[in-house]
Amino acid sequence: MIISASRRTDIPAFFSDWIINRFSEQYAYVRNPMNIHQISKINLSPDVVDCIVFWSKNPKPMVDKLTALTDYMYYFQFTLNAYDKDLETNLPDMNTRIDTFQTLSNLIGKKRVVWRYDPIIVNDKYSIDWHVEQFEYLTKQLCHYTEKITISFIDLYAKISHNINEKNIYELSYTQKDIISNKFAQIAHSHNLVIDTCAEDIELSSYGIEHARCIDDRLISKLLHCSIDMEKDKNQRLNCGCITSIDLGLYNTCQNGCVYCYANHNCAIRRQNSQSYDPSSPLLCSHITGADKITERKVKSQKNMQLSLFDI
Repeated sequence: MIISASRRTDIPAFFSDWIINRFSEQYAYVRNPMNIHQISKINLSPDVVDCIVFWSKNPKPMVDKLTALTDYMYYFQFTLNAYDKDLETNLPDMNTRIDTFQTLSNLIGKKRVVWRYDPIIVNDKYSIDWHVEQFEYLTKQLCHYTEKITISFIDLYAKISHNINEKNIYELSYTQKDIISNKFAQIAHSHNLVIDTCAEDIELSSYGIEHARCIDDRLISKLLHCSIDMEKDKNQRLNCGCITSIDLGLYNTCQNGCVYCYANHNCAIRRQNSQSYDPSSPLLCSHITGADKITERKVKSQKNMQLSLFDI
């Protein structure tokens, strides 16, 4: 079983105590996003958790807690953009986040810290030239602390339309995507970094840009020194290459304040959830009510130890 922590919120930034408690007690409850009163109990024993994928824009609060995860394999998807606070309201300054990236990489190894530069937004303030300049600067700061860069372009979900009014944000044309990708690929490859795209339908192989698997069976197999028998996650977008995982997060809980975020679409619910945060609760930003139904989810390790002696 692969654990995702989380596509729905920034657990390392805001709920690090909660996630450490969950792995310490070796179980968590997770609400079904489509039916909030349907709760799954997830076994988090090291015997069944093959790998944890952490997603974060500021994992600094997690860094000094990693010793609690010595029984688990994990890696980070670390998003580091150069936007100002008009788009990413509550993040620490860029230099602080660069320092966190470097510190994390030094602790766990550069294979286990994947840099995400996404979503790419172009408007009057953030031009293509601006992105190229910032991307080159960040690449120089991070190239010795990661092996891979994942990029993606803004998707204008209906639920975020009220957040991006008056910011002149629009979906990029094929030509714009092609220009950016070409320039980014040249920069990445000049620093010996792999570059890929997250859930994009545009074909960029001519620039040496691959299609990403952010929850990546290939990387996990290398980290575990054995193969992983997992299928593509059918619950993700068509062009997503991720393998199946179980997400421990809850929508409308992240405090990063990114105006383009699909996971925060109701400020009132977010404030309510924030007030409900209890690091000792098995549920993130929630407590069990009489209307809830708890079902234990059947999980198991997907390691194929028969291939553990081979170089995967």
